[in-house]
Amino acid sequence: MTRFALAERILPNYQFVETHSRILAADEASVLDAVQRVAPADDPWARRFMALRELPGRLSGALPGNRPPFGMHSFTPLARDGDSELTLGLVGEFWRADFGLREIGGLDDFVAFREPGVVRLLLSFHCEAVDRGTRLSTQTRVHCPDAASRLRFAPYWYLIRPVSGLIRRRMLRQVEQALRSAAA
Repeated sequence: MTRFALAERILPNYQFVETHSRILAADEASVLDAVQRVAPADDPWARRFMALRELPGRLSGALPGNRPPFGMHSFTPLARDGDSELTLGLVGEFWRADFGLREIGGLDDFVAFREPGVVRLLLSFHCEAVDRGTRLSTQTRVHCPDAASRLRFAPYWYLIRPVSGLIRRRMLRQVEQALRSAAA
């Protein structure tokens, strides 16, 4: 199976992408199940980064104080291909103080979504058996439907990309720690 084959079927066209991976000493099924149990918000650094990202929205009132912080729960589960791949989707105007999130009901809504000025983000996790266990890769793809959304999203992407990448790498480490705890 091609790496990120499910992601390729769901969001084949995109303008922004970032991929990270880590080799874990576990089988593919255990790794993908562990992905679904971890939450970046459990990581103190990820919590701090998200609080910093949300600060303008909270100060301006665009994000109500009682709204839970942005996290994995903000994503909509889209599809899982056995023990090889898992995808989650998010739709919005992420550069806005309130993220401009749109509700999607699932895979069909995500694929069909075509609102001008609103981007689709696909977060994928792919497992591949290797000599020492499983390579877990995470990939973020972003599709901007028009020039206006690309012009708005690009500066945001280049500003948050290093932090987003760090959160993804720390999430891979969280998965590894969850697997070690389960084995102990």
